[in-house]
Amino acid sequence: MKLLKLITTTLFLLTLQANQVEAMDHGGMIMDEKGMIMNDNNDRLPSDCPKISENVDITIRAGQKHALKFNGKMFAFDKQEWDVKPCAKINITFINDDQIRHQLMIHGLPGYLYPQGMFHLELYGQGELKASLIVPSQKKTYLVHCELPQHMEKGMKAQLKVAGGDVDLPSIPGISEPIRADVYPVDWNRSTVALLLFCLLAGCVLPIVVLKNK
Repeated sequence: MKLLKLITTTLFLLTLQANQVEAMDHGGMIMDEKGMIMNDNNDRLPSDCPKISENVDITIRAGQKHALKFNGKMFAFDKQEWDVKPCAKINITFINDDQIRHQLMIHGLPGYLYPQGMFHLELYGQGELKASLIVPSQKKTYLVHCELPQHMEKGMKAQLKVAGGDVDLPSIPGISEPIRADVYPVDWNRSTVALLLFCLLAGCVLPIVVLKNK
């Protein structure tokens, strides 16, 4: 009786696992416990490309440490711009340096190759994913960003240019001006005014004291 129960349970678990694997690989989406890849494209050419013009290997890292070079930003990619030839095949290695979830999304691609015009890599924590896409021949700038709430707004935004691109997108850290600049208001009360006056006074008096002591 115990043997029969063990065999039944084992068969059930194997069936369940097989169904889960099948469910996680459908409609251009591959998902596991570490992350997700959507619309990986290794060989399907855009209609305006007779052949692949070049193979480009790009490593893109995401994380908080990459935002340190930008004042007021919390998240960023390690680079904010890439430029490729028309009809290039781009082999992306996406690395998440944080313990939190990050995405790499490219928008505006042709929908007949990339459903919803989107290429998508996502890691739920530290890790690495690899996938490819083939860009059309059109001279264009594509948005690259993380779509999680506040990640793009806090700096995780870049641009992919084909043939130099057609424009610089707004609010790309280190490249273009923000649409809405960050504002850090000061609560002017007696304490902050007193602190400001003290700093001004110290800044005037200390150099005199130092010079006299010399």
